[in-house]
Amino acid sequence: MYNMATTFFQNHVVTITHDEELKLGMAVWNGFLSSDEFREAISTCLHLIEEHKLLRWLGDNRKMKVIRPADQDWFIEHALPRLQQSALRRNAVLVSEDFFNKTAVEQIYKRVEGKGDMVTKDFDNKMLALAWLKEPFTEV
Repeated sequence: MYNMATTFFQNHVVTITHDEELKLGMAVWNGFLSSDEFREAISTCLHLIEEHKLLRWLGDNRKMKVIRPADQDWFIEHALPRLQQSALRRNAVLVSEDFFNKTAVEQIYKRVEGKGDMVTKDFDNKMLALAWLKEPFTEV
């Protein structure tokens, strides 16, 4: 289902891939990230989204740990404006098993709701998330 993926970036906390044909990017997060690691990884995701004009994104947060409040603020201040100006239309989130990460991500997306064209949906199942991402876009 997601077999034409090219690895764009990889380290011990995140693997970022993309599928050019589907205009789909994916970040698989693992563990606790320092502020530098978090910001570098998010900046790399944004670069990929902008460079390849991606329409779909899958954030696999299942193994990601808590995001510090300062990094949440940084994301809202620095990453969100770039996301809102990007071509991204759908963002599927595989919800973290870590309660504190789940809560932090929910807080971030609450502040995004209704801004821009991107629709974000939470999933527990990767296949369902990919199926939703791959649905055709309908113009309103």
